Amino acid sequence: MALNVGRQCAVALVALWIAGCGKQPQRPEPVGEIRGTPINAAIPTNTKTAPTHETSAVQVARAPEPEPQGGYLQLGFDKLSGFNIEISDELLVPQTNQVAKSANDQIPQEIKELDQKKISLRGFMLPLKVEGGLVTELLIMKDQSMCCFGVTPKIHEWVSVKMKNGGVKPIMDEPVTLMGTLRVGETRENGYLVGIYSMDGHKLAERN
Repeated sequence: MALNVGRQCAVALVALWIAGCGKQPQRPEPVGEIRGTPINAAIPTNTKTAPTHETSAVQVARAPEPEPQGGYLQLGFDKLSGFNIEISDELLVPQTNQVAKSANDQIPQEIKELDQKKISLRGFMLPLKVEGGLVTELLIMKDQSMCCFGVTPKIHEWVSVKMKNGGVKPIMDEPVTLMGTLRVGETRENGYLVGIYSMDGHKLAERN
């Protein structure tokens, strides 16, 4: 059966995450065990780490600095989420006209310069819309905690993606690499702030 979460549901879901809603919306659980570790998170070697709900079966090394590969810049969330950003109540209030303050004011210039660049981004997939068994709209996330363990994510820890050349196979239990054109800047739908990163998805990299 084809799953179609719907764009409006996705927008409302993201808005609740940003606002730090205590109770997370119910979502059908994916088949199989959910596994994952934060994408591009450095793991200390000389300290003990408290156990978490996430397994350590998938270990992903810190991504290198952006380098061209097949026309795409290799990026990781260590760069996309490697700065402080504060989403105030003023930014969360629905806006219908141009506002004096914008989330764009907190995005570093080096990140803004990635706007309209073709990138290769590694992260965890959260399908939002599936047609004919293929995902056509999704989130690429820094880690799986926002969909599996009820942790409120930060606004620069996901990228909203719309596939432009057909859908891709849903893969939810391991990190994937998605290629496409990145868009950097505040995005609002129906006046609500829903993100600062979006992407026109081109293709999913083949797994080794």
